[in-house]
Amino acid sequence: MSTITPFLWFDQEAEQAMDLYVSIFEDARVISVTRLPGDGPILTAQFVLAGQEFIALNGGPGHPFNDSISFVIHVETQAEIDRLWGRLTADGGEPGPCGWLKDRFGLSWQVVPPILGELLGDADPEKAGRTMQAMLQMSKLDIAALQAAHDGA
Repeated sequence: MSTITPFLWFDQEAEQAMDLYVSIFEDARVISVTRLPGDGPILTAQFVLAGQEFIALNGGPGHPFNDSISFVIHVETQAEIDRLWGRLTADGGEPGPCGWLKDRFGLSWQVVPPILGELLGDADPEKAGRTMQAMLQMSKLDIAALQAAHDGA
């Protein structure tokens, strides 16, 4: 059986990133850490977030993250959106448009409730359009505001 594992290249922040990500997700865990000889810094770290394995590498400068890759976090409630948004934008992270953000390491994430797809996919183009217009005005997504826009309230 084949598997796919995201491999994240950091300058020298792999351990800090792993620690942050593992602290955010309830079902996260560290699998292994490989250090350079003599208790040196981490070379690689393997960890699991929401059932997905990741590998982080301290590969040195020259390969920063960009917006062409992001991780989508599917969340059910506004409280989950608020918690994840706050943790991922803390300490130098940056909010972006339409539910996107960058964490302090420059990695892009999307914090999205499944209801967004339902509202945008409504068969009524006016409802879907109002939802789209509301979303385009948001940084962190607001479920109640999206629903109100959809409903024409």
